[in-house]
This record gives sequence, structure tokens and C-alpha cells, in this order.
Amino acid sequence: MARDLETVIDRIDEIKKLYLVPPDGKVSLRKDYDPTHIPPGVRRALLKKRLEQGRELLAEFQDRLYAQDTYSVLIVFQALDAAGKDGTIEHVMSGVNPQGCDVFSFKAPSAQELNHDYLWRCAKVLPERGKIGIFNRSYYEEVLVARVHPAILDGQKLPPEFKDAKIWKRRFEEINNFERYLSHNGIVVLKFFLNVSKAEQKRRFLERIDRPEKNWKFSPADARERTFWKDYMQAYEDCFNHTSTRWAPWYVIPADDKPFMRVAVASIIVRALYDLKLSYPKVSKHRLAELQEIGRALGDE
Repeated sequence: MARDLETVIDRIDEIKKLYLVPPDGKVSLRKDYDPTHIPPGVRRALLKKRLEQGRELLAEFQDRLYAQDTYSVLIVFQALDAAGKDGTIEHVMSGVNPQGCDVFSFKAPSAQELNHDYLWRCAKVLPERGKIGIFNRSYYEEVLVARVHPAILDGQKLPPEFKDAKIWKRRFEEINNFERYLSHNGIVVLKFFLNVSKAEQKRRFLERIDRPEKNWKFSPADARERTFWKDYMQAYEDCFNHTSTRWAPWYVIPADDKPFMRVAVASIIVRALYDLKLSYPKVSKHRLAELQEIGRALGDE
């Protein structure tokens, strides 16, 4: 099993290198990350098997994570509409014990949330030790949607002197410091951008309109946001170049092919858990003797 696991880890490392945004580097979203990319040699017929393998490893590592009760994992998903965030979370995490995993979706801030700083609503639901927390959108909306639509800042009750041209640079620094703080406290931060192409988004939008069972998934607001595509690409690119760090890296995952996208995400999460060298707590000799005595008593019933 150990040898098989090492083979899996080697394969995962190849995926990581392809889609990692290098910390302290400079990338072009358009030039460096193709939404349709699938690595050479990937056999589509094996993707289902690879995903199942990834789910099994996730379940095993998550059980150790929960038992060890030292680390926690925060997984952040960002994407444009119809990129597949919900489906990825469902398919990748389906084998994980629900008691050890929490999912939070962040939409437009409520009145209560607007009475706090922009990190507050995410900070208050960070994963407990031993658990995996998933953010479907996150505090990154505050340097993405708020940047594409500056009028959003008007509702945030910020002091006027902090609504200047340097606000985005400050927020990048604040987020980096926040994530560094999390890492220093045992929270592993993984960030995924599901990179769907404009053509594939159009196809998925039309499918949602044409199929009655998917009508509920489509909103006119989705189509309106599509008109800001170029602005979003620039905002994401600037975000990656400022917030992909050694302690909280970004991964830009090709999202046009959903089966491969899910395998890639599962693989990177497995690698992060593997790196923690998780193990079950060892009981004392006294406790072990006590358990053996209880076992004998139960056997004699």
C-alpha cells in the first residue's frame, strides 16, 4: 500500500506543478493557464477511477486529521458562474465524514455582516482543529467583485480616507497576513480558482436555460456579470500575483473538463493532507491494558 501511495503522490506532484501559481511570481491568466488543458498521458477512461481513489485517500486522511485534533484545513473555491464549484465540492468530498467537514457559501453581505470588517464573516466560521472547512466563495470577493463593481464599497461603511486608490494593495497585504496567521495556528490554506473559458460558460448557461430541471440555476445577473469578463480576468490575475504565497498558494485548475477538474482538485487536497504526516493518537500502556481487559470481559459474555 505504501508503495502504491508513493506512486499516487508522484502523479499528484506533476499536477501541482502545472497549476500552481508560483509564490512571489508573476503570471498571466490568459497565457499561462488554459481552461481546456489536460496533461499529456491522462487517460479519460481512468478519470472516474482516479477520482474514487482520491476520495478514498481523502476519507482516510480526514479520519486521521480528526483523531489527531491538531491541524485543520481550509479549502477556498473561487470561480466565475457555471465553473462547477458546487459539483466539485459534492464529487470530491462525498467520501468524507460529514462530522469532519463544513461547507459555507458566501453571497452578498447581510446588514449584520456590513457592520463588521470584511474578513469577519469568514473568520467566524473557520474550521476547528481536526476538521476540513470549505468556502464556496470567500473573503476574496472583496478584491474581485468589489473591484469590478466599485460601488459595492459605498455600502461597506468604510472611513472615507480608506476608500482611496491603495485599497486593493492594502487588502492584498491584509489577506496575506491573515492567511499567514492561520498557517501559524495549524490551519492549512488551499485556494482553487476553477478556470472556465468564456465559450464553455456560454454553453453551460444555454444548457441551464434549455433544460427545465436546470432553470433554477440560472439568474439574469449571471448573464450581466458575463459582460464584465475582461475586468474579472484582470482582477483575478492581479489577485493571484499578490496573494499566492508559500503558506497559502493558489491553484488555477482547468474547468472546461469537469471530470479532470475534480481529479486535479482532489489530488492537490490529498497531497496537502499527506504532507501533514497525520497519525492516530497512541494510547498509554495503562490505557491499552485497560482496553484489553474490557475486551476480554466482553469476549466472556
